[in-house]
Amino acid sequence: MGSAYEALNTRLRDVHNLGMAGAVLDWDQQCYMPPGGVAARADQKATLSKLSHELFISDETGRLLAQAEADGGETEDDQAILRVVRRDYDKATRLPTALVEEKTRVTSLAQEEWAAARQADDYGRFAPWLERILDLCRREAEALGYADRLYDALLDLYEPGMTCAQIDPIFGELRSELIPFSQALFARADCVDGSCLTRDYEIDVQNAYTVDLLKNCGYDFRRGRQDKAVHPFCTHFSKNDVRITTRFDKNYLPSSVFASMHEMGHAFYEMGLADHLEGTPASGGASLGLHESQSRLWENMVGRSIEFWKKRYTGLQSTFPASLGDISLEGFYKAINRVAPTLIRVEADEVTYTLHIILRYEMEIELLEGKLSVADAPEAWNARMQELMGVTPPNHREGILQDVHWSIGILGYFPTYSLGSVLSAQIYDAALREIPDLPQRIEDGDCASLLNWLVENVHRHGRKYLPGEVIERATGSQLQTAPYLRYLKSKFGAIYGV
Repeated sequence: MGSAYEALNTRLRDVHNLGMAGAVLDWDQQCYMPPGGVAARADQKATLSKLSHELFISDETGRLLAQAEADGGETEDDQAILRVVRRDYDKATRLPTALVEEKTRVTSLAQEEWAAARQADDYGRFAPWLERILDLCRREAEALGYADRLYDALLDLYEPGMTCAQIDPIFGELRSELIPFSQALFARADCVDGSCLTRDYEIDVQNAYTVDLLKNCGYDFRRGRQDKAVHPFCTHFSKNDVRITTRFDKNYLPSSVFASMHEMGHAFYEMGLADHLEGTPASGGASLGLHESQSRLWENMVGRSIEFWKKRYTGLQSTFPASLGDISLEGFYKAINRVAPTLIRVEADEVTYTLHIILRYEMEIELLEGKLSVADAPEAWNARMQELMGVTPPNHREGILQDVHWSIGILGYFPTYSLGSVLSAQIYDAALREIPDLPQRIEDGDCASLLNWLVENVHRHGRKYLPGEVIERATGSQLQTAPYLRYLKSKFGAIYGV
């Protein structure tokens, strides 16, 4: 390949490394940093984001990119990388460096204020920070540009090519199908007893168990680790350093077990990248929806399946004999799949989860467009919870303050959670067509067959293809809601007899 391409790659590796250094600082802030370090950390992260942005949008980067494009790529990967760089460069050059730096600083400070406000159940403490973040996101969207809705510019950052015009009919169908279905399940609540999950589960024992479970599923602790965070997340600094976090509740076992499996799914995506794409602009997931499809697949379609626990449940019982010794496998399976109008999104069942996302999607649009004020947001949140799930949060901690996302400035992100849920079923169906005995393999403790299929069909490509291309290559079609709705109605219809 020509010298322009080589020089461009060298320059972009520096941009990549600055981003990874910022990710290390963010991981430390969420896991280990003492609270007193927040102001200095905000400055440190702002400096790194400024340097990275300036280096990327410089005239020299543009010159090298144009020359490399004119020379043409020698391989398919070269051409794909140039396409990714062009898309990223055109977007980044629209963003003033001062705005990038300011947003990084403000959100670093706001994240700590959110955590304190959530702990104190004090929305008023976080509200001024939300006002500032909304203003920054509006400025960001205007700088990026959009054809129809302000929200489209932010959504495209996480789900390239997706717009509100595409999301609205998908969410409309999910809303119309899931509200009556969830209500039918609520009406048969006595079919499932989930109380065993709220017994006593010592946190240190939970920690040890989740580590063993992750190892058993194939998570490589030579290339990763698990820590504790207020809000579970996965981060990576290279494909060989992919870290996850979870959280523990002494009286609610699923908080740790399924958060760990969820973040493991994200980690698998990053770890499965093809070696030759490591450190290039084509590293990382094709979209946040695809990323979420991997976490939801492992958490729910595998982790909450009866097959997964048939030979693992006795080990869980022996780990917590006082809490699970009297609970049968069937009773445990039903308990972890209990459907109820839950206040907390990350603890929501599979059926109602998307309703949580629809709430946030609608509110984000109204907040950004000025149709809903920050002051009125808690009341609007509670009203929507009542409309969608028939419950009203008793406090802000279990309501509008429960998610970290707004504090770190990632508006436009929430729809990817539901897109991921929908895609998880579509991708699992595709894997099942090629591996018909997959459920039996999972029952036998073989998670490698599924993981290897995902690596080959999804993970290894990174950002080499656009999301729609990855989906079509892996499943044979574009995003479809039918497999997801069919999966939910089959699984939960059988559990609840509806």
